[in-house]
Amino acid sequence: MSVYFAASSVPSRAIAGDGGAAPSASSRAAAPQAHTCQAPVGPSSLSPMLARIFPDRFVPVLFATILLASLLPVRGAAVPVAEAVSTAAIVLLFFLNGVRLPRDEVLHGIRNWKLQGAALLFCFGAMALLGLAAQAALARWLPATLAIGFLFLGILPSTVQSATAATSMAGGNVAASVVAAALLNLVGVALSPLLFALLAGSAAAIHGAAVLRIVSILLLPFLLGQLAQRWLRPRVLAHRGLATFMDRTAIAIAVYVAFSAAVVAGIWDQLAGREIAIVLGVTAFMLALAFGGAWTLGRLLQLARTDRITLLFAGAQKSIAVGAPLAATLFPPAIAGMVLVPILVYHMTQLVVSAWIAPELNRARSV
Repeated sequence: MSVYFAASSVPSRAIAGDGGAAPSASSRAAAPQAHTCQAPVGPSSLSPMLARIFPDRFVPVLFATILLASLLPVRGAAVPVAEAVSTAAIVLLFFLNGVRLPRDEVLHGIRNWKLQGAALLFCFGAMALLGLAAQAALARWLPATLAIGFLFLGILPSTVQSATAATSMAGGNVAASVVAAALLNLVGVALSPLLFALLAGSAAAIHGAAVLRIVSILLLPFLLGQLAQRWLRPRVLAHRGLATFMDRTAIAIAVYVAFSAAVVAGIWDQLAGREIAIVLGVTAFMLALAFGGAWTLGRLLQLARTDRITLLFAGAQKSIAVGAPLAATLFPPAIAGMVLVPILVYHMTQLVVSAWIAPELNRARSV
């Protein structure tokens, strides 16, 4: 395909999973209500403990997708059909993202250059270097395609909806969070694959076919969505629930197709207990460094507490909504499934951790 490897305190409020529509920055005063369009934590009978473990329905959906791909992977003649469906879903996902990301508000909000610059630097600088270090450290312990997944994790942009929801729960600057999330994703659509090509070095080479796929499947739909904002954005925002469902369905399809190919290629033969433990441990360590580093950077820059909270979630979180489609675009399916393992673990963990720490930050502010 296109990439070749040389080595072969609001506990009842959910942290919205990646892929939802970003609320308008002008609706900051109503920010806590802006997330009620997201799928609720679960049925009313769901215990508070389960609601804290699975703060958003998308977490168990990802678990179920991986399980389904492991038990019933796409095989044989069904593979081209599944890949075509996945590609169509990715095109729709990025078109909707282009429609919803508030370009005018991003341009207006860039005036807070210290916060937005810090978010860009941390997300695409510090996190990319952290991913590169993790890949280098794990190269002798993990399969090459799995180790490079940590670099892939590091170069991804932040989430949109979950970072904004967590900022709202923590009492942060919601308007700035909307701008930061939108800016990081606007930049990330183009910058993430370029960063990966630069940092991966001899481990991977992105050829003309991959560039064409990135432009036609990711960039072009996104730009068309941006151009159609004036006419379509009000309608899309009026049907947030449907748009979120379509987003998550597209992500789940991309993950299912990629992970199916990895299962057929023998991913579970390559991932023994030791490898799984390493992935879980390193991912948790990276998440801890990400949250700690973002908070420390905010203090060093002497940002207001509300802006430090915004930087915390915008800088530390990573987007599966960009990661899954980008992996499907850059890598052959059998490799994409392995590369996605770190971001899948990271994404699910960040939702749980954010749901725990956001209310604590809000309570600490009021003490």
